[in-house]
Amino acid sequence: MSSSRSVRKLEVVSPVPADIDIANSVEPFHISEIAKDLNLSPNHYDLYGKYKAKVLLSVLDELESSDNGYYVVVGGITPTPLGEGKSTTTVGLCQALGAYLDRKVVTCLRQPSQGPTFGIKGGAAGGGYSQVIPMDEFNLHLTGDIHAITAANNLLAAAIDTRIFHESTQSDKALFNRLCPPNKEGKRKFSDIMFRRLKKLDITKTQPEDLTPEEVKKFARLDIDPNSITWRRVMDVNDRFLRKITVGQGPEEKGMVRETGFDISVASEIMAVLALTTSLADMRERLGKMVIGNSKAGEPITADDLGVGGALTVLMKDAINPTLMQTLEGTPVLVHAGPFANIAHGNSSIVADKIALKLVGPQGFVVTEAGFGADIGTEKFMNIKCRYSDLRPQCAVIVATIRALKMHGGGPQVVAGKPLDHAYLNENVPLVEAGCVNLARHIINTKAYGVNVVVAVNKFSTDTEAEMNAVMNAAMAAGAFNAVICTHHAHGGKGAVDLGVAVQRACASGNQQLKYLYPLDISIKEKIEAIAKSYGASGVEYTEQAEKQIEMYTKQGFSGLPICMAKTQYSFSHNAAEKGAPSGFILPIRDVRASIGAGFIYPLVGTMSTMPGLPTRPCFYEIDLDTATGKVIGLS
Repeated sequence: MSSSRSVRKLEVVSPVPADIDIANSVEPFHISEIAKDLNLSPNHYDLYGKYKAKVLLSVLDELESSDNGYYVVVGGITPTPLGEGKSTTTVGLCQALGAYLDRKVVTCLRQPSQGPTFGIKGGAAGGGYSQVIPMDEFNLHLTGDIHAITAANNLLAAAIDTRIFHESTQSDKALFNRLCPPNKEGKRKFSDIMFRRLKKLDITKTQPEDLTPEEVKKFARLDIDPNSITWRRVMDVNDRFLRKITVGQGPEEKGMVRETGFDISVASEIMAVLALTTSLADMRERLGKMVIGNSKAGEPITADDLGVGGALTVLMKDAINPTLMQTLEGTPVLVHAGPFANIAHGNSSIVADKIALKLVGPQGFVVTEAGFGADIGTEKFMNIKCRYSDLRPQCAVIVATIRALKMHGGGPQVVAGKPLDHAYLNENVPLVEAGCVNLARHIINTKAYGVNVVVAVNKFSTDTEAEMNAVMNAAMAAGAFNAVICTHHAHGGKGAVDLGVAVQRACASGNQQLKYLYPLDISIKEKIEAIAKSYGASGVEYTEQAEKQIEMYTKQGFSGLPICMAKTQYSFSHNAAEKGAPSGFILPIRDVRASIGAGFIYPLVGTMSTMPGLPTRPCFYEIDLDTATGKVIGLS
């Protein structure tokens, strides 16, 4: 691939300029050139401007008999609030493989949420000389997938409240007559989607007039219990004042006030469905199966019961296609889905990975990133994503920084927006060595899945040779396949060549079978406890609410689903202040919820917010438009 005209060698500058300045200094190749390198013809994709294209799922059908490339997942140690450069390392590794090591490679990344982009974290295109470009398009709107999710999610929310409203004011007969109105010839018929509800109710009749009064009531009256509704409205903005609201305040709603709230769009179950679906037909089924709450009799109510599953699929029909972009060095990127890494499973889509694996072919590489530390992202990648995709990674990369390891060794608190303590800027080998217990546990946990683990030490300018040697020694002692120093932020792909070589070797020798942390046929509690044990917990404590939900989901037939723990990313435990590798603690499960369409049960560990807030000085203070050139400035 190195001879391709879509590979660009970077002219790096020191000190490293701002991310947006680097991104704006490089003229991207037309996306058709990137597509051509992957042997995609123009009928395989739809252009979205000059630098983005939607790759169509028909590519998978065409390449069904082709062999896959190597599959690599990038996770990390437990991070500081500043992040440890997981996305940057993912991009830098791919630039090394494609631009320096002559391998076909595709990077698979999540789409960033605009909430963090304008909030405290900034964008997620990588950083320095290892970025996805155009980075402003990557971080803002992209091809509209998150907007489609927002629209679909809120259509379902409107359908729920509207159905409760209409059922409260109409008799069974009037409700049924309006649901199945006569046509011009005076004949009634069920719409196609209604047959899904009829089948669920074991009603085999096909004509509305044949239903008995009892069947009419069962079919027409969902009888939703307002207190059981778990479906909330969403928007892609950090807006803390929408966390708790009331709806139904208008006089026309006849006093039907209900307390609810907003989540951020990437926390929507529809986003998780997009990430875990395997085809258009599969997405239709998953969207229809999403449970929004229960009837007053305790029966789960789905989107298809409300008659809206088909409409949701129509809103999502373009979003299912991954977006093709490029790195600074011209290697291809597939951007798709962006599920919350705490609440959902925090990984990009199965369809993007499957397309990429076929496109790179044997000896090629697909590198995907799992959100937050390996205890969250990599665990969910293995136990949820790989179960649904039936894909097996050959190598897992764990990104570590000296800064984070010093924090885990007992260093002072790291706070976003505040200067780093001198302990992080000066050599302190004992502090690093003490913090390596965190890295060691991540290595041991990840190796248990049957994959080779390569540790990537993301080097900062203040790191010393003695500190880096301490990390590499600790990594190898914990069972890593290899540990390498990376300077991809400062040097692009050239700074990750050693990592690329280590990953190639790890993949070539990684032929073990994937071992899951738990089987699906054990109880919900047993699965929760298996994950808690991997964190270092000695036991699990459930609130009365959590016990009640587990009992209900088991009774409803959902206990065979995998578990998606909603937990802080800042510690193995539920307490963000507990650094290093805590053990012997009791993990508290506050509540248990379900994403039935996406296909997982998610226990809430401690307090988890699904709608972030803005800090006093959000990132938007820096963001503006150069009206002379039309370029975005200040994006980080």
